[in-house]
Amino acid sequence: MEREYMEYDVVIVGAGPAGLAAAIKLRQMSIESGKEVSVCVLEKGSEVGAHIFSGAVLEPTALNELIPDWKEKGAPLDVPVENEEFMLLTETGSMNLPIPLLPKQMHNHGNYIVSLGNVCRWMGEQAEALGVEIYPGFAAAEVVFHEDGRVKGVATGDMGVSKTGEQKDTYMPGMELHGKYTFFAEGCRGHLSKQLMQRFDLRKNCDPQTYGIGMKELWQLDPAKHKQGTVIHTGGWPMDNSTWGGSFIYHIGDGQAYVGYVVGLDYQNPHLFPFGEFQRFKTHPKIAEMLEGGKRISYGARALNEGGFQSVPDLAFPGGAMIGCTAGFLNVAKIKGSHNAMKTGMLAAESAFEAITAAGEEGETPAVLESYPEAYKNSWVYKELYEARNFRPAHAKFGLWGSMLYSGLDLKVFGGKLPWTFRHTHTDHESLKPAADMPKIEYPKPDNVLTFDRLSSVFISGTNHEEDQPVHLTLKDTSIPISHNLALYDAPEQRYCPAGVYEIVTEDDGSDPRLQINAQNCLHCKTCDIKDPTQNINWVTPEGAGGPNYPNM
Repeated sequence: MEREYMEYDVVIVGAGPAGLAAAIKLRQMSIESGKEVSVCVLEKGSEVGAHIFSGAVLEPTALNELIPDWKEKGAPLDVPVENEEFMLLTETGSMNLPIPLLPKQMHNHGNYIVSLGNVCRWMGEQAEALGVEIYPGFAAAEVVFHEDGRVKGVATGDMGVSKTGEQKDTYMPGMELHGKYTFFAEGCRGHLSKQLMQRFDLRKNCDPQTYGIGMKELWQLDPAKHKQGTVIHTGGWPMDNSTWGGSFIYHIGDGQAYVGYVVGLDYQNPHLFPFGEFQRFKTHPKIAEMLEGGKRISYGARALNEGGFQSVPDLAFPGGAMIGCTAGFLNVAKIKGSHNAMKTGMLAAESAFEAITAAGEEGETPAVLESYPEAYKNSWVYKELYEARNFRPAHAKFGLWGSMLYSGLDLKVFGGKLPWTFRHTHTDHESLKPAADMPKIEYPKPDNVLTFDRLSSVFISGTNHEEDQPVHLTLKDTSIPISHNLALYDAPEQRYCPAGVYEIVTEDDGSDPRLQINAQNCLHCKTCDIKDPTQNINWVTPEGAGGPNYPNM
């Protein structure tokens, strides 16, 4: 059956900071010039902001450029950073590093503690006021191509399809959205972006991407322990010297704080349990004291790009462009990337607007937006990523203590201008060592006061999927989870997933092990798609509006 379609000048996949910034910039230029450029944004979450998950301390550089009067327009940037701490932890002790001794990229003066989801909700309102059409609850499930191979647009997924692939009474076919250009702003490890990188070989000129899994809880603190505007980061325990990881604690308004932990997905020990490390972190005397008397309100998780400068792919391809975290613009030294995501969306928007308006109504637009990657190379995004390029790979090379010494010298003394670049030499899924060769790790049982299990955590994430739909966590070979992953790595998918999606079940006598996929728990974090040792798990988009519903996260 031929699908219905709608046509726009620019179609944007994803209503995050990058996608919304691009949409706003396009319509601003359209209105200012009097040249009509139509824009639509597809968002798989139930509403704008539902799937947005970040720390988040926001550097307002790009927002200042995009909407200079954001304060007057009510942007939810209400908590400026007023106090900073950086602690190195041992199992029972801690040491504060003086902030002035840290590189400037790690300073947060002038930044704001925000709910990035609420920032995106506000940006969505600004975009719609400018004439952008936003469609939440519709997941872009497929890329559509012209006969010559150029991207034509995307198609939304069919709604109302059962687990067995049959059409239910609620069936509604997907719709195609065509554009002169399609921007992919899917965030880290985008489902369609991954396909496009392979189709157009967009990673041929860069290092492999490397990732972390970030987990976060929202806490209502004892008022006596709340210090609005305080930003705390920690390194060290519970990670060992060779495993990348660290925490963030951000005191927002209303007596609340974000408490989070990031574990690098290049870890080697298949027994490591990132969610368990996050829970263990909260038992440190310094952290437990802060949380005592408080209550956990919400939970979520999301993978994040950590490759930085070396891992940015080719950004433009026939008919489209990668913007934001889809391309990997996070600055690991700053522990933030939303400002870079927004700026790259704006740069792509400027490039597309110029191409579309130069061609006119009947003219043919250039297949590839060559001016976008050029604009990136001339931007402050490129400059700051270049300066921080050795921060993350230094840890893989020297470990925690060696990388701290190196990065202090590189960023603090030489401003990131030392004449060499460390490389990312392998993907994260290649890093695991056999379970038999690595030490087992014991994790304490949750006390449901300070530490919790994954299922109770998923419950407070607002995660929901239509149960009678095709499973969106697909296996290329159903035998590999047992014959390879269980046999060699003790089924690491049971541990690296922060939502308890993957479970090895057996008969009562322990025989006949098999992988059970609890897809309804999925937080859309993409960790499985990244860390599975043979890349046998392929995350595809579920029915639109499924997944988490993050309030104030």
